[in-house]
Amino acid sequence: MINREIAKIFYEISQRLETEETSFKSQAYQKAALSLEALSEDVKDTYKRQGINGLKEIPNIGESMAEKIVEYLKTGKIKENQRLKKKMPVNIEELISVEGIGPKMVRDLYRHLKIKNLIDLEKAAKAGKIRSLPNFGLKTEQNILQSIEFLKRSKGRFLLGEILPKVYEIIDALKKVKKAKQIFEAGSIRRRKETIGDVDILITVDETKNPAFAKASADKMIDYFVSLPGVVKIWGKGSTKASIRLKEGFDVDLRVLPEKQFGSALQYFTGSKEHNIILRKIAMNQGLKLNEYGLFRGKKMIAGRNEKEIYAALKMDYIEPELRENKGEIEVALRQIQNKPNQTHDKPNGLPKIIGYSDILGDLHIHSNYNGGENSILEIAEAAINIGYQYIGIADHTKFLRIEHGLDEKQLTIQREEIDKINKKLQASGFKFYILQGCEANIMPDGSIDIKDEALSRLDYVIAGVHHQMKMPKEKMTKRIIKAINNPNVDIISHPTGRILKRRDEYEVDFNEILKATKKTGTILEINANPYRLDLNDSYIKKAKEFGVKMVINTDAHRKEQLNFMKYGISQARRGWAERKDIINCWPAEEMKNFLKDSKSRA
Repeated sequence: MINREIAKIFYEISQRLETEETSFKSQAYQKAALSLEALSEDVKDTYKRQGINGLKEIPNIGESMAEKIVEYLKTGKIKENQRLKKKMPVNIEELISVEGIGPKMVRDLYRHLKIKNLIDLEKAAKAGKIRSLPNFGLKTEQNILQSIEFLKRSKGRFLLGEILPKVYEIIDALKKVKKAKQIFEAGSIRRRKETIGDVDILITVDETKNPAFAKASADKMIDYFVSLPGVVKIWGKGSTKASIRLKEGFDVDLRVLPEKQFGSALQYFTGSKEHNIILRKIAMNQGLKLNEYGLFRGKKMIAGRNEKEIYAALKMDYIEPELRENKGEIEVALRQIQNKPNQTHDKPNGLPKIIGYSDILGDLHIHSNYNGGENSILEIAEAAINIGYQYIGIADHTKFLRIEHGLDEKQLTIQREEIDKINKKLQASGFKFYILQGCEANIMPDGSIDIKDEALSRLDYVIAGVHHQMKMPKEKMTKRIIKAINNPNVDIISHPTGRILKRRDEYEVDFNEILKATKKTGTILEINANPYRLDLNDSYIKKAKEFGVKMVINTDAHRKEQLNFMKYGISQARRGWAERKDIINCWPAEEMKNFLKDSKSRA
């Protein structure tokens, strides 16, 4: 959708305006960008149907913003952005990707050292030129170098949350082509890895006894694929395969396959490489041959039309794509099938019945407009009801985070009164829906919480997280978090390792000690579904499950549209082998509320 292109430019304008101390204008562009990202309809279609007045009906889009959208639709550019670029010719998006660097620092680096991009920044930092600048210093210079090294490791990778919506756009477009039948994404994106390199899409078309007609259908599909909007490079185009690069910067391969081979090709191209190597060895041990064309006994193809028959023919239970990482899933699938017929999928030591994408019944980490979020509590509740949730939890920041307008004890009391009123109104209207009041308190460097225990005890639950001083030594950080875990009012630890994908690594912590403490106290660990976090990672989720530590999947939403981040957290939980019993917001409202109430007594 063109919405994301315009939103990206609005974000850039917002960042550039921030360097000029025009915060009001900067925020206006940021809000406009957020609104564009949330739209389900392409603004190009809105403009065709309703003209500029239709654009002005979009939240946070006034006359000026609507004119700029029209300007982009007509010319592919926005003059205001060009003007700001000319005034300060820096790659602001690249520079602010360095942890700790904001737009104003970018301005100062350009003014003093003419730094325009990441290469300039690294050279200046290595030469020791940054430490002497006002408001920088040696520590900032060292942190900049560390962050640049981290960015280099992430180069060429795209966040799942960035790339998956675009892949679904492509798939939806391909489905419209006459004769298209089965179509799936493959590779790491089908396994829902946190970051993605490139994308494979597999498709079948109607097959007939007339080879010429079948070839014409495949040719039509290939031609349509390489002419999609946003294609900037065609790497190759053949009779059954084409490779393109999109303007977003990633490559997509399309393969048109015979129906009889679709399952084996899907299994092969889904991977992982390590999973497939072991699978081929298992086939060989059974006198079979497995490849992308099918499973063969001699020259006879015995399976390949779908994935399930591949695994069944290899005498294994079906393995969900998210589990295919050669992390024990193959051994368990073999053992499980051998112990049948009396064994069920959820028998101990068997493959887990991992949670489904429709199993979540609520979200306990949502920020409202009390605390820098965009929407009112009622607006959030209405959005959650439309999703089909049974409950939500409002968990605004507490007072230490002044930049987020964190709430103090008095403000929490006022918020409680509003939540109680909305709950009564909803229940009077016949909705079986609950709004819980929590908070996201701050774990201070000494492990204390930034708000009084008396105020915390009046809440339905308490989330606590580390939001500053993340470069503490491992032992100190571990003690800091464990002290918070031992606080009888703390129920959930948010984004437990503090990472931001492609921007910031995890802080140093002894995760085994964290698990021991959470198991002892009944404290819950969050799987943060924000695609920039996905924290916990899959290995830690699996370890928490093995410890018997309960988890919760939350979006950490700051506007109602971000409730849709939940699918990324579910993917992460599935990759970590999590089941419904492991995730408390898979449970009905009363069961979940009772668990929160009693969690501290569960040793």
